[in-house]
Amino acid sequence: CINTFTAILVFSLLDFNHSQSEECSPTVDIMFMKTHKTASSTVLNILFRFGEKHKLKFAFPDGRNDFFYPSPFRCSQVKDYRPGGCFNIVCNHMRFDPQEVTKLLPPGAVYITILRDPVDLFESSFHYYHRAVPLTWRISGENKLVEFLNNPQAFYSPEAYNSYYLKNLLFFDFGLDNNVEADDPRVTRGIQSVSKHFDLVLIAEYFEESLILLKDKLCWTTEDILYFKLNARKSSSLSQLTPELRAKVLEWNGADWRLYQHFNATLWARVNELRRRNAEMEALCIEGGNAVEAQKIQDRRFLPWQPVGESSILGYNMKRDVDPKFRTICEKMLTPELQYLSDLGVSLWLTRLWGWVKDIVFTS
Repeated sequence: CINTFTAILVFSLLDFNHSQSEECSPTVDIMFMKTHKTASSTVLNILFRFGEKHKLKFAFPDGRNDFFYPSPFRCSQVKDYRPGGCFNIVCNHMRFDPQEVTKLLPPGAVYITILRDPVDLFESSFHYYHRAVPLTWRISGENKLVEFLNNPQAFYSPEAYNSYYLKNLLFFDFGLDNNVEADDPRVTRGIQSVSKHFDLVLIAEYFEESLILLKDKLCWTTEDILYFKLNARKSSSLSQLTPELRAKVLEWNGADWRLYQHFNATLWARVNELRRRNAEMEALCIEGGNAVEAQKIQDRRFLPWQPVGESSILGYNMKRDVDPKFRTICEKMLTPELQYLSDLGVSLWLTRLWGWVKDIVFTS
């Protein structure tokens, strides 16, 4: 499809409260694969607000809040869809079909989704949906969840109505076979498929870390990702699972567990890449590799402002033999706030006058 909203966006983006980097502009073409019981409603609210603010075009279902889930997604399920028509945001529940979704969005759209620890997801799904799954109606006892986990095969049939809520629900949402066992080669292929189609996979247990990655990926502002936790259950309704029961959940939902492990590791690989780069810069730039006390800082350009009557704020010495190609970035990364403000042309005469006075009064 061809994006017809460029002219609108040129003007709507002018009301951003924060300046954007010249190297990137806010992403407006987004596919959010809304998985079940994963904090996805909170992400949906973020997308609704962004799309409304910038007058973007949503691909909405026709007459309901999902795209005829659990049926596989089809473009014909989108309200006012016309072949060749273009939307900016797709974000309601669906059973994912990448070939169909691609028809709705311009080239270069960013695909994101969210996963949750399969133990907590299964507990939440069972609590929320079990009355809609006839398979569970014949489970006796007060704690149906425990009874089910003690003998899931006795209460499960792949062909039964709404049975997908009881096993590997994430795999099912992504259009994959949710009845495969964890060691089935199709699980590996399924994970590879999700990895191929999605640019960023958020992790519910690390929601705020995920939002920072989302903000960076989409070149959005902090205001764009502010949120309140939506659709949360009251704590008294949560089932406290023993380690033994948690292990049974993971065994029963082995495909989802492998999917979650893969993308949880991927998220932390991105975080660790930043940590690795920081460690590299420390080794390149900082003499001794650590901060030092103020009186040991050799270059006043790197001496931070100190509290009245104290010298408790640490700073750094830059290596004398810094590689010339890294010298500028090292200097800038080591420069304290006041010196950097001066470098940027800010007049600090009152601050400097006070600094001179306090040094005389409190160090004499």
